[in-house]
Amino acid sequence: MNDQLALAAEWLATSRKTIAFTGAGVSTESGIPDFRSAEGLWSRYDPAEYATLGAFLRNPEQVWKMLAELEEVLNAEPNPGHRAMAELEAAGALAGIITQNVDGLHQAGGSKTVVEYHGSGRTFSCLTCRASYTRAEVKQMERPPRCTNTVRGGACAAILKPDVVFFDEPIPPQAIARSAQLMQGAELVLVVGTSCEVYPASEIPLRVRGQGGRIIEINLEPAAGLAPHISLLGRFSEIMPALKSRWEGMRA
Repeated sequence: MNDQLALAAEWLATSRKTIAFTGAGVSTESGIPDFRSAEGLWSRYDPAEYATLGAFLRNPEQVWKMLAELEEVLNAEPNPGHRAMAELEAAGALAGIITQNVDGLHQAGGSKTVVEYHGSGRTFSCLTCRASYTRAEVKQMERPPRCTNTVRGGACAAILKPDVVFFDEPIPPQAIARSAQLMQGAELVLVVGTSCEVYPASEIPLRVRGQGGRIIEINLEPAAGLAPHISLLGRFSEIMPALKSRWEGMRA
């Protein structure tokens, strides 16, 4: 591990453009279970019934039974791995992060350039009148939260939807465009806390490889089919600060 960590730090120090691609594993150490784990939401809620736009349109009250539980776990705080990534960005070593997570922990940890590929759990929208709400505003509402926007002299009152990408929704065009911009010219991608099984996000590290870039994996277990150049297996909250420390030592 020490040799691999030293080599990873060397690659980070010499890369002209490095990006990160992150998944649920960076948040589990902050107390947010992986949706697919034994304790995850999908062990109690069938995604087909609770995590599609079609299900929300048919029965938003039912879907909000699951969303209310999701809201509780989103109260988590960033861990040392999140903060180490933010510090690397501030120092110019990391151009930005493309994340599959909707929890906002990268931003809470200090990261500035974050593409939320699957949307955000920090904002909500009314599908009827298109009004937007922050999470702080929605937390003050009864469940399920309803739109308070005035429409034709009265409140809209439609049930709000979080701005997350449900399973039957397309990836937002802005997220695709911003991801492509970040990937352009990337010589190194840190693939962190993801099994790389969810399409089309799983193609992101492969596209960096396809343009001649290298892949450094940071995971508890190897991601199937990723074939990284370097694999650092262990806890995100430990390995990312250690990588940052090694990188700083090379610059001293």
